Amino acid sequence: METKEKNLLNYAKLIVEVGVNIQQGQYLMITSPIQTAYFARALTKCAYEAGAKKVYVDYVDEELSKVTYMHAPDEAFLEYPQWVAEGKKTLAANNCAFISISASNPDLLKDVDPTRIATMQKTAGIALEGFRNYIQNGDVAWCVASIPTAEWAMKVFPKAQNSDEAIEKLWDKIYIATRIYEQDPVEAWKEHTRNLEEKTKFLNSKKITQLHYQSKGTDLYVELPKGHIWQGGGSYNKAGTYYVANMPTEEVFTMPSKYGVNGKLASTKPLSYGGNLIENFVLYFEKGRIVDFTAESGYETLKSLIETDEGSHYLGEVAIVPDDSPVSNTNTIFYNTLFDENASCHFAIGSAYPDTIEKGTEMNKEQLEAVGANTSLTHVDFMVGDTNLTIEAETESGESFIVLKDGNWAF
Repeated sequence: METKEKNLLNYAKLIVEVGVNIQQGQYLMITSPIQTAYFARALTKCAYEAGAKKVYVDYVDEELSKVTYMHAPDEAFLEYPQWVAEGKKTLAANNCAFISISASNPDLLKDVDPTRIATMQKTAGIALEGFRNYIQNGDVAWCVASIPTAEWAMKVFPKAQNSDEAIEKLWDKIYIATRIYEQDPVEAWKEHTRNLEEKTKFLNSKKITQLHYQSKGTDLYVELPKGHIWQGGGSYNKAGTYYVANMPTEEVFTMPSKYGVNGKLASTKPLSYGGNLIENFVLYFEKGRIVDFTAESGYETLKSLIETDEGSHYLGEVAIVPDDSPVSNTNTIFYNTLFDENASCHFAIGSAYPDTIEKGTEMNKEQLEAVGANTSLTHVDFMVGDTNLTIEAETESGESFIVLKDGNWAF
């Protein structure tokens, strides 16, 4: 078997066997760009070999989406096919696993009216809320992974002679980031997730009340709610199956207290959102709420994100990522949040994951809000970490300690 074919097969097997950890007789749904159909087929083959009962594939054509954004009437963006929403919800209710291939062209929708994109995303968010609850509660196994497409690769490597060269370069970076070059990628991932879980155990034992972020352009205080839970590596779904939701993943994360964020927070990497790039932006917080913001580019896109609903004016996730990691050490800006968020500490605008607070998965929206968790139709990660970042923690016992210094773990 040629090296290229072997690496591709190992990557597909890793996503199926470690990412969603497919079980005998289980359903699987794969969402894939049409350009990556060959990889969707490889995933499907691996899934059946691992015992899947039935694999469904949903192909996405982002060029067709652009045609719709450019030419459809305004009322088209106020509708979402209910049969799609109900279908995904039904699959989730039957313990289906979900793989999503993230490989969008970061600049595709730069000429589209941001309000059209925002309207469509809000409409989809409302329609898919029931399905999204299965994902955010960790009830089902799910995994987001990626492979190169020509447009994305050329964005990452604009000096490449052609798209084929850019794709090869991007494959190399993805394989480094996901440990495919290790002698036994599956075992390497098991060791990696164990290391992340050790970090979460330490942070959970400390009962942190507040984090103080300091770096160039950032001076932010983040309160953590009582009973918060740090998570990292993998999780167990409702059926007791261990899965890894992101490949790669280098983060440990929890929820901030909705009304306990104050100060100034500067981005350190571009955010690709809604087919547009938001670059060099700064958010200002008072009592948890974003009260002002600036952006060198993508201001209107950022504005539409923040104004999705009331909850999108607040944060739902705080994630700590060391600068020294396989993803970061590629020295690459991926223009893809899956990779960039795992090379950098980040936050998320929007909803909190209910499983990051004690008994959160048993609570309704009102109960989650009462314990300090934010709820929203959206959840969008953005990057704030670099080698200048220091994070200091305060605990219930009055202890202070350094979590991160100069971008890396201090414990």
